[in-house]
Amino acid sequence: MFTVFNEELDRLAREIRDRHQAFAAGRWSDADLADHQLTEFRSTLAYVKDKSPFYASRLASVDPESIRSLAPEHLADVPFTTKDDLRNEFDKVLSLPLSKAWIFYETTGTTGRSTPCPRDNTDSLHNNTALTVYYDTVFRQFGDEQVIGVSGPTELHAFGDTFGDVCRNLGHAVAKMWPHSPMVGYDRALETLRVLPATGLFSTPGMALSLAKKAYAAGLHPRRDFRLDVLMCTGELASPSLLENIGEVWGAKVYNALYASQEASVMGASGADGALYTAPLLNYYEVIDPDTARAVEPGPDGVRTGELVVTALYRGSKPLVRYRTGDLVRLAPASAGRTLPAPVLEVLGRTRDTLSIGGHRISGYDLEELLLSLPRGYLDYQVVIDAVDGQDELTLHLETPPDGEGVRVDEAAVAGLVRERLDVPLRFAYGPLGSVTTTGAMVSWKAARVEDRRTAAPDEERAAALGVAGGRAQ
Repeated sequence: MFTVFNEELDRLAREIRDRHQAFAAGRWSDADLADHQLTEFRSTLAYVKDKSPFYASRLASVDPESIRSLAPEHLADVPFTTKDDLRNEFDKVLSLPLSKAWIFYETTGTTGRSTPCPRDNTDSLHNNTALTVYYDTVFRQFGDEQVIGVSGPTELHAFGDTFGDVCRNLGHAVAKMWPHSPMVGYDRALETLRVLPATGLFSTPGMALSLAKKAYAAGLHPRRDFRLDVLMCTGELASPSLLENIGEVWGAKVYNALYASQEASVMGASGADGALYTAPLLNYYEVIDPDTARAVEPGPDGVRTGELVVTALYRGSKPLVRYRTGDLVRLAPASAGRTLPAPVLEVLGRTRDTLSIGGHRISGYDLEELLLSLPRGYLDYQVVIDAVDGQDELTLHLETPPDGEGVRVDEAAVAGLVRERLDVPLRFAYGPLGSVTTTGAMVSWKAARVEDRRTAAPDEERAAALGVAGGRAQ
């Protein structure tokens, strides 16, 4: 509604809406998209050179108008932006003063200095419009009478504001709840979900499982005592098998709803078919080798695997240029017959979360998918890595419902898959897991989900995750 008080923003909001709806409907050609991305890429370069002290220096020798193509060889003179740049340069990266923002967010700062992530109205209009158009394909499957719960990680995160605004755009009621807050807690959050009753929930995958655990502890059953139709999971690594398990636990359809960061905003969002789509009107996407920083060539299937690099194609408080996300992805080209005409992402985890097990390197996403492809009905999991007589061994620790209902674990089959892929033995353990598994969104998937006993002491991130877990409302 705020746009009606500013005619320029009102006009911009309608233009952005019409643009995204036309793209989603397939009315943009490849040439239209290429022209849009090149024009907006140049505009972003010119904008940050003019307004950001950091980029004025970093891009001093770059002439935006000299860029005639977004092919890798034509971008070689445009330097990358890194997470260290954001930490070290702090507010110098901003293109607008904080007074021009409508809201202030920041990164969690659990393993380093928090960086400012303000959003102005332009930022929110671009990002929330893209999400509204994409999520419309999801929510329309469940009718018009929807009440959506929103359970985010912290009050300084964009989670609640973003999804609240998007649901308002789609005409759905919203209930914001923060189970880790001492003023709310799990019992009150569960009561809110049950009494409303909520038909949908935005949360991290870990939170979806934690709420199920707390429901069982309260004598409730997730499938029978709640009427959730859809869970929109985000904020953590989420393999298809983990999402399928969460759906079984709650009796709901589950989506990997969003790939985003406080720093770079929306980079991917789900469509009705369950794919995680890029937002090519918001960002220009590159895939590079994380070690050499060279562009990755597509394979025979057109898929590129490597570190994701994004450049904002809109101008707001903090547009980033060639930002190295530190995330490993598989990026597949758009294809006919999908919900949306955009390339598809699989987010494999952070580049530094790749593990070496039995001499084989594997991403967090692929390890989770390997271990969880068959077990169903569990409420939590953790991976333990040991070295015994110089050989790596894995243990999959599962927490299951107290009544055991719906639990299916074919230990021999899973162990066989692990032996085939990693050539290491797999054992199973069962029982309660601590709250460290809920810290993935605050620290990292690896810190939350992997206990690597091959090291003498927990690394910095694992120690931070244990500290966060110890201070949370239970």
